[in-house]
Amino acid sequence: MTPVSTPAGAPSLAPKAPSDREKLASAARQFEAIFVRQMLAAARAVDFGKDDVFGKMDQTFVQMRDERFAEIASQTGALGLAAQIERHLAGLVPQQTSAAAET
Repeated sequence: MTPVSTPAGAPSLAPKAPSDREKLASAARQFEAIFVRQMLAAARAVDFGKDDVFGKMDQTFVQMRDERFAEIASQTGALGLAAQIERHLAGLVPQQTSAAAET
């Protein structure tokens, strides 16, 4: 069987490795999602003396809803926490040169 080769000058179909800045942005979004989940969990833990009609039965679904909300909030940048973290830590990430970015 003859191996297929890429013609000279054709773009490579191999997946591009994420840059340090892209990794930083992803980590900042993940941190924001964790932070929002913790914040919602703490807010729900407050007992105002009311009896819960459904008891603990719906606790799993509330947790799942909070997790999904946290993911959406971090992906859309609704709170802006990830953007602030990324901006603050961007100075610690080495800048890529244009020649290094093309390879």
